[in-house]
Amino acid sequence: MDNDKTSLDRLEHCTICRSTGLGLLATVKDIPYWRCHSCLGTIMDPGHWPDLTRERAIYDLHNNDCTDPGYQQFLSRLAKPLARRLVPGSAGLDFGCGPGPALADMMTGAGLEMTVFDPIYFPDNAALECQYNFITCTEVAEHLHDPFGTFDCIDRCLLPGGWLGLMTCFQTDDSKFANWHYRRDPTHVVFYREATLATLASRFGWQMEVPCKDVALFYKPLYKPLS
Repeated sequence: MDNDKTSLDRLEHCTICRSTGLGLLATVKDIPYWRCHSCLGTIMDPGHWPDLTRERAIYDLHNNDCTDPGYQQFLSRLAKPLARRLVPGSAGLDFGCGPGPALADMMTGAGLEMTVFDPIYFPDNAALECQYNFITCTEVAEHLHDPFGTFDCIDRCLLPGGWLGLMTCFQTDDSKFANWHYRRDPTHVVFYREATLATLASRFGWQMEVPCKDVALFYKPLYKPLS
């Protein structure tokens, strides 16, 4: 328990919602995972986060072929409901597109304009200095070391009246967490319940809907409500 306490001292707040109420959810193969009592997110202990070199080595093993019909079908779970909410010609950002921006290609094919950004493969920070009608973030949120800071950046990039489409495997059953395939990826350092994403939406003033499993759409209102 001394090691756990030291780890908790390093993790001073929830990386998702910035709350300070954290408790140990589980220790799996000597890796502590912390549960935020506020947003119910789960965070791998920071002492076990991979460094950038190891992260890239693992990402380079992924075989996400842009022309693979199966991969396109997977991405369509987000692309289709999001496209239905957009005006043709809308400008979008694929945030965390990876080495093969398949989703950007799909959205372009649907008559939308796309810019891509990825901190490893397309690290052009100029893309983050613009604003967009919509932003996509597929299979990215689980890798973030600073989710709150990243979503704050995304919020600044998203025009009022715009949409954020997010895909990540929602955590559900704590009893299955240790053997969950999503947890076993060493680059996955944070896990979200639907309630976690709802908390995040509330913090940024977004409206959230879940059109299908593991997909959340967030609408940024034209006007912030009066406090």
